Amino acid sequence: MENCTVGGYHVASGTRLLTNLSKLQRDPSLYANPLEFCPERFLTTHKEVDVKGQHFELIPFGAGRRMCPGISFGLQAMQLTLATLLHGFDIATNDGGPVDMVEQIGFTNIRASPLQVILTPRLSSHIYHQI
Repeated sequence: MENCTVGGYHVASGTRLLTNLSKLQRDPSLYANPLEFCPERFLTTHKEVDVKGQHFELIPFGAGRRMCPGISFGLQAMQLTLATLLHGFDIATNDGGPVDMVEQIGFTNIRASPLQVILTPRLSSHIYHQI
């Protein structure tokens, strides 16, 4: 909307500026061990940051005016869904090892391989027929 300076570079009014989020998410000066799947890093170093606010250090999850309009509903639904899933099933991989969390590069971060896990009901099968 107006002339500004970004990272020491002059950006003229009307210029379309694209941010390389993939690079930011993998920057070792921002995140320790950036290539390691470690979501709990946001529960320690960023635990006081409101995910629904204007905190751009959480930009991998969206921020500012362009953030997801359904975040409030999504946070509530995600907690309930995850709690129900963890309560109802034992989760294991085919080989008993960790889940492969390698990402595929693209517009959004998606898994490079499909999630393959075995869900085993925790309750006796006759209980599910009563529901």
